[in-house]
Amino acid sequence: MGFGMFGLMEILMPIMFVLVFGMVIVVFAKSLMQWNKNNHSPRLTVEALVVAKRTNVSHHHNGGEHHMHHTSTSYYVTFEVASGDRMELHVGGSDYGMMVEGDFGDLTFQGTRFLSFDRKMPAV
Repeated sequence: MGFGMFGLMEILMPIMFVLVFGMVIVVFAKSLMQWNKNNHSPRLTVEALVVAKRTNVSHHHNGGEHHMHHTSTSYYVTFEVASGDRMELHVGGSDYGMMVEGDFGDLTFQGTRFLSFDRKMPAV
């Protein structure tokens, strides 16, 4: 009555496929819901201080004949507003490069979406 290795694989493969496909659907649905929530959030501009910056480097390997490697970098900046609340927002590389910890200015965002940061020059 034993299944043997082939019989076990015959059962596990469809289950694994359904689990992986389900996880992809969940991630896609969450992303779509966040995008929709951001679109329905008001655009806000508040005074904020740049308190931290970080990057996340991802390495992607494409097997196949040519063994291609791809690296991508995501950029994040943590802002602190007057109330003391902090928020970390994903920013573009050029925006990231223009900001320094300690910069103070007007942060414009919509939900969790970074829109702009206009640095204010310190009073002389």
